[in-house]
Order: sequence, then structure tokens, then C-alpha cells
Amino acid sequence: MAELRVAIDIGGTFTDVCIMDAADNSIRVTKVPTTPDPIDGFMAGLARGNVDLRDVALLSHGTTIATNALITRRLPRTALVTTQGFRDVIEIRRSDKEDLWDTYKDVAPPYIPRRDRLDVPERVDGSGKIVTPLDEARAREIARILKKRDVKAVAVCFINAYLNPANERRMKEILVEELDDVPVATSSETLPEIFEHERFSTTVVNAALSPVAGDYCAKLDGRLRDEGYSRELLLLHSGGGSMTANAARHYAARLAGSGIAAGAIAGRHIAVQCGFPNSISLDMGGTSCDVSLAVDGKSTVTKDWFIEFGYPIRFPAIELRTIGAGGGSHAWIDPAGSLRNGPQSAGSNPGPACYGNGNTIPTNTDANLVLGRQGTSLAGGRLTLDPALAETAVREGIAEPLGMELHEAAEAIVQVANANMADAVRLLSITRGHDPRDFALVAFGGAGALHGVEIARELAVPVVIVPPNPGVTSAMGCLLVDIQHDLSQTLISPLRETDPAIVAELFAKLEADAWALLKDEGVAPENVVLERSIDMMYRGQWRSLTVPVGASLPPMSELEASFHALHEQEYNFRRDEAVVSIHRVNLTAIGVVPKASVIEHEPVANTPEPIARRPVWFKGKAHNDTPVYQREALNAGALIVGPAIIEQFDSTTVVPPATTAEIDRFRNIVIRFEGQA
Repeated sequence: MAELRVAIDIGGTFTDVCIMDAADNSIRVTKVPTTPDPIDGFMAGLARGNVDLRDVALLSHGTTIATNALITRRLPRTALVTTQGFRDVIEIRRSDKEDLWDTYKDVAPPYIPRRDRLDVPERVDGSGKIVTPLDEARAREIARILKKRDVKAVAVCFINAYLNPANERRMKEILVEELDDVPVATSSETLPEIFEHERFSTTVVNAALSPVAGDYCAKLDGRLRDEGYSRELLLLHSGGGSMTANAARHYAARLAGSGIAAGAIAGRHIAVQCGFPNSISLDMGGTSCDVSLAVDGKSTVTKDWFIEFGYPIRFPAIELRTIGAGGGSHAWIDPAGSLRNGPQSAGSNPGPACYGNGNTIPTNTDANLVLGRQGTSLAGGRLTLDPALAETAVREGIAEPLGMELHEAAEAIVQVANANMADAVRLLSITRGHDPRDFALVAFGGAGALHGVEIARELAVPVVIVPPNPGVTSAMGCLLVDIQHDLSQTLISPLRETDPAIVAELFAKLEADAWALLKDEGVAPENVVLERSIDMMYRGQWRSLTVPVGASLPPMSELEASFHALHEQEYNFRRDEAVVSIHRVNLTAIGVVPKASVIEHEPVANTPEPIARRPVWFKGKAHNDTPVYQREALNAGALIVGPAIIEQFDSTTVVPPATTAEIDRFRNIVIRFEGQA
């Protein structure tokens, strides 16, 4: 009987594997280097974990395949078919820039060059009425042109198609007739919303990634079938849910941001498990750090996100702030003589200087090794670090140019990295009206537990939680998600003048679509959960806020009061006298996936014995007799007084002076500052 639940998260440096046995709720983890063909690393991870795919009941996967395709622009040739006169919408964009004051930095070019953007006579007006029917002769001519150009995907984006998709649907029918097996994405199916640039951009990304996702899923599915796996492969998407491989082919843009969403989900789950509904997740790996926020047990979600600035993807996504701060991030001195950290990274090859692969630029890993916070081995002894190479890199790269002592320079490197990550947390918390003192910080990733406590101290966060397996926590997040689809329909109307029956009718249509999607994915009716919400704004605004709606539509006055309260929380002001408008109705369709529970251990007060002692530097002072503990030997209830170092297979936890660390019943390390309950 299949009892294993396996999650695999492919990162830039390592492929992490988390294996949970539902028979006894035991968890084991492993990791392998990420390979040029990520599927090779995927299968190597299964082999390293001794997983027989015939014993697997659930296989969940977080992937960077879509994100990397967009970043590197290794995309198949894609065409855009649009309304006559609108072929440049995706190039005009919003006419904004990522850095308003940098006149020399241009926005990246569109994913589809102008020669492959073709237009056709047709028009739908602002009320949804067809003013000009589709010119079918021109449509077939376009199809012949695209076939001759051997395009691999097509995006169809007509003006106002979100109100009436008839012309788009006919254009798609013609393209499907004329082009052999070429995926066609229409904006009315992909994102039926107002704002043509965002709708066009999302549809273009979805179309361009469709062959990428399709080929990847087909190849991976084939190799899994060959090894005996007979169930659905679930892929994590940016919204914090999962979808089947078949759904991924139709909504490929949702895979952008797949991998980093897993960490946010796991961090939120662990914090709630420990009794903290408000949490900050800090996922620090080898090249980057991902920060996310959860309030009242729910991750904050945004529709304003992108992989490359100027080309939004308007599918709902867990809100994350990613910065170039990882174990391999370079420490360097700018032309003004200031110490900087990242975003440049040594990556996995050549890696930090202490790896001995030829890199001489100091990194965060080198600085932690010099300070004694990082041990001399990684991944259970599979990788040995050279302290002499780390010291040389820090001394020659930072200490001597700045006239600093070796350990002073190493600590400065770590402090700059911590300051960068603390700033990322402030952007997601303080600037959104949330006080970090009301949150717990969940620190994970290969390097998160090395830096987490010092970042929390800078932000006045009272407690830090380090999961049992920090280095593979993102993979564990893949086991905690359900199948999820996010559907929406634009409805622009003053709230008080809106007929509730119209809103109810739109919800009914979205629910019918959701039931059809989940049925195709084999979700049993009793496992379906539908969550409704309405996006609203003050009249004259163009940014909206999402107000949850229960199973039955409340009175419009109640919805308006909820919006005013939410607006005040988000922006610190409200306008009760202003007209509130509906912008969009939303439905989140969830297919609940069975999940195994984590083993709970009865806490027993105990003081563990260290496996070693070594000098560790904090605030310019060497603590020469700092105890080093083996994580796997720590039982629930163990209490450790800082300074201390806790080492394990996939990470190292730093417990600084004036802090205490306790192992809770789930074997998380819970670190508090001296004097705090």
C-alpha cells in the first residue's frame, strides 16, 4: 500500500527532497546538487532518498523551470494576435521605469518582438457589444503567416474581450484549425479583467511558457511512469496551491515563482503550529533570500508582481520580497569605499572561497566560517570547507582595503547582509501597517538559521523559530498545499447601486467553472472548498483591495464597512463619505489533499551535552568556549543558553549571547531573547 508522500523542490544550488511516511508520520530528508537538466537532479534526489515510486501516494514538486525561462529568455517563438491598432500595448506598457531617476536604464524588451505581433480588424465596445465582427479572411491569413514562421505558441488578446469573448474564441478556433498542435491562449480565458496591458502581458507570459511547461511535464511524467509512479504529479504554483501537470500546461504562467512560494507556505504552517498566527518567513539559501508575511494564519497575497519589471503576471501570488542575500553572496567595496553585500553571488560553482574551487571573493559563508559560526563541513560531511581560504578572502578582499582586523571585517560582512534582509522585512511589514513586534520570525533555508536571530534583534521581533530541517523546509512546504485555482471576473459598478443578484450570478458562473476544473483533476466533491471575495476601491482609484465574502452575499452596507476598515489598515486612512466601487469578483477553488501529521514529542526538561567547543565571535569578542550541539541529538524540552552553535545535516543554527533556545514538541528550535517570556 502506497504510504509515502514525497516533495521535491529544485533550487538554484540544491535539489531538496522531503519524504514523509504516512504510516508513522516520520520524515527524512536529503539533497543533491541541481543539475543542468533539472529532471536529472529530480530523479537523483529520489534515488538518494531510496524512494521506490511504487510506494508513493503523493508526489509534489516546486520548480524554477518557468522562472528561469523568463529570466534567461529561453522561450519558444511566440506570436501575439490582437485588435487592429493595438499591437504595441505590451511595449508601451505603463510608460514607467523600475528606477525613476535612472535615465540610462531601459526596461527590458517585450517577450514578443514587434514582427511577431499581428493585428486583425475586430472591435468590442466598452459595454461588451460587438461593433466590428472578426475579419475571418485576415484571421486565416495571419494563421498561414504564423505557420510559415513556425511559431510554437500564440497569445490572442483583443480589446474589451473580458466583456465579450466571442471574437477571441473565433480567432482561437481558426488558429487551432490552421496550426498543428500549437497552444493558443486567449486573454478572456487566461485573465478576463480590465486593464489591457496587465491582461495582455499575463496572456503573453502564459502562452510563451505553455510549451516550456508542457515539454517539462511530459518528460518528467514519462520518467516517473517508467519508474512505477501511477498517480498525478502535483506542481506548486505561485498562489500557494498546487495543480496537476495538465492544468500547468494551460496556466503555465502560474509556475513562475513556484519554488519560492513553498517556503512561505512552510514557514506559515510552522509558525501556526507553534502558536504564532502572525509570522515572517525568512528563506535564505545559497544565492538569495525570500521574505514573506502571514497575518492571522494566512499568507499575504498580491496581484502586482512580475519576474521582469514592466511585464506583470496578474495571477494571485503569495507576496514575497526577494533580495540577493545568500550564503554565496559576494562582499565587496563600492567606488565610494563602502562595504556592500550582494546581489552578486558565487553560486554553487565555484561557490564561496572556502569551497576551494577558485573563487577568491569573500562571501557570507566565508565570513561565518571565519567567525566560527559555520562549521567546516556541509551536507553531512559531503563538502569540507577550508577556513584558511575563507580567511584569505576576507582579509584581502575586505579587511586590508578598509583597515580592519580580520574578525571585525567578517562581522561587518554579516552585519551588512543582515541589514539588507531586515530592510526587506520592513518593506513587507512596517510599510503595510504591521508591527514586527507582533510577529515570530521563522528562519530556514541553508543559511537562514545562521542569520535569523540577529535580524530578529534588529527588528525587535521577540521570537525566532528554526524548523527541524531548515535546509529542506521549502520542500516540506510542497507537502502542505492543496490543489488550488483562482478565478475572477471584472465587474465595475458603484457598490450601493449594484444589484446583488448580478454579483450572485457572477459567483455562480465562477463556481461552475471551478467545479469543472476540480472534477477534471479527480477531486472528490467532499474535498472541494470555495472561497469568495470581492475587489473594491474608492471611486477614482485604480488599485483595489480584496474583501472576503462568505458563502452567502452579505448586505452591501456590510461590504462597504469592511472595505473602509481594510483601507484604513492598509493605508492608515479611510473616506467614509466617498463612493465605493466594485472592481472584480474572485473565487478561490480548493481541492483538499490529504496530509500526514508531524510527529509530536513529549517535552522533557533536559540540558544536552555539547559534542565540541570552539571560539565564536560576537560583537568583536571571542567566546572561546562556545558549545557546539548536534541537532539530531536534541530532545524535546532541551534548553540551551547562548552563545551556542547547533549543527545538523542541512544547516547551522546560531544562538547568540543573551538568548535561550528551547526544543519544542515538534522539535523546532524556539529562540527567545533574554528577559522575554
